[in-house]
Amino acid sequence: MGQLMGFLNIEKKNQKERKTVERVLDWNEYKIPLAESEAKEQAARCMDCGIPYCQIGTTINRGTTGCPIHNLIPEWNDLVYHGLWKEAYDRLAKTNNFPEFTSKACPAPCEGSCTAGFVSSPVSIKSIERAIIDRAFDEGWVVPKPPKRRTGKKVAVIGSGPAGLACADQLNKVGHEVTVFERSDRPGGLLMYGIPSMKIEKDVVDRRIHLLEEEGIIFKTNVDVGKTISVQSLKESFDAVVLCTGAGKHREVTIEGRDLKGISPAMEYLIASNRHQLYGEPLQPDYDAKDKHIIVIGGGDTGEDCVATAIRQGCKSVVQFGKHGKLPEQRTEKNPWPQHPNVFSVDYAYEEAEDVLGKDPREYYVETKKFIGDEVNHVSNLITGSFKKDQDDESAQKTWKADLVLIAIGFQGAEDKIFEDFEVSRDSSGRVIDADTRGYQTSQEGIFAAGDARRGASLIVWAIEEGRKAAAAVDLYLDKKLSLLH
Repeated sequence: MGQLMGFLNIEKKNQKERKTVERVLDWNEYKIPLAESEAKEQAARCMDCGIPYCQIGTTINRGTTGCPIHNLIPEWNDLVYHGLWKEAYDRLAKTNNFPEFTSKACPAPCEGSCTAGFVSSPVSIKSIERAIIDRAFDEGWVVPKPPKRRTGKKVAVIGSGPAGLACADQLNKVGHEVTVFERSDRPGGLLMYGIPSMKIEKDVVDRRIHLLEEEGIIFKTNVDVGKTISVQSLKESFDAVVLCTGAGKHREVTIEGRDLKGISPAMEYLIASNRHQLYGEPLQPDYDAKDKHIIVIGGGDTGEDCVATAIRQGCKSVVQFGKHGKLPEQRTEKNPWPQHPNVFSVDYAYEEAEDVLGKDPREYYVETKKFIGDEVNHVSNLITGSFKKDQDDESAQKTWKADLVLIAIGFQGAEDKIFEDFEVSRDSSGRVIDADTRGYQTSQEGIFAAGDARRGASLIVWAIEEGRKAAAAVDLYLDKKLSLLH
């Protein structure tokens, strides 16, 4: 274990962050990794407790508790503490295909259920994970490892987000020939175009894609299954197909004035911004926040990324509407440990808004009632009420200036017609309903589903876990072996 009483005697320290007034001027990553000595000291706070809730990976009260991919957290913490970095990387890579993604974009439910957090501050697990994988790449430990034999079986994976990549990686490791089909022009799914570069820089994604290619995985981009290539030809050419298309269909609002110009789904806005940064593609006016008053409807992570993006584009102001109230400063009785703590925090975008624009952009209990347009049918204002039950609707009404409105109220499952083509059933939320967590196979022979397409929009770690387990199910289906089960 780590240092005796380390969780009490050593103050918790996370990765540092670049100064807000500097980082909003570019699109580079905003976090600064821990130094080696800092990572070792933070690892010393881990007590290797008898029941490591940090790695249980389950759902309690609709929230994620612990690490869904069951990272061997106490083990690699102890190895870091003793300076055994290569061994720490080996343990990390045993359960996590892509630590360079999770250590940047995962909200770290492992820390929320860390036993040390019950009496003190939790261990800085995410920061230590980042230190391990950065060290592994710097030292050249992350190298292509093509399988020593091929089984002769072929698998098609549709979608190249974290679920598809994890599934492909696992299947390739045991020798199956894997081809990943991606509708976009570049692999990575939301890792590439949905998440802003200040959270995951795109060369980090490219680096992993190149490694997977060197290991034998084939990527085919600009392929829209059902259009560019037929479902029937896939069934004839491959022994199994895994649907990992994600859950990109955004939730809509049915509000008067929704058809006005200047109102866009949040993900379309983020994708446009990412493509502008990557390729210099000109921004359409409805995706450019420069010198505009921005309203973001929706209080989640996607909305937060919109806030950070709008600030970097040079907006005049940005406000984010949430339907719920402000979270408490401490856990409530209804949110006990080891559940993920639903407590108030000032994340990166909100810190930037406070420092650059002078105000936390979040507004609470806000219900959007109506969009108002100008003479050219472009949104100019919106009217809101309150979700508070005890507040009179008329007195709660307020008018807001809005040159650009971004809708970030979540997703409704997969948007692809591909499920109909494969004759796979979905529920009202757009999730595949005939593939369970034991077999991942749909009602159609040899057709599997995983990730957000099956589970619904969720965390990156759940997507990786789904991809890994679906791969194990496919391997069992093809070779009647349990080689990928863990």
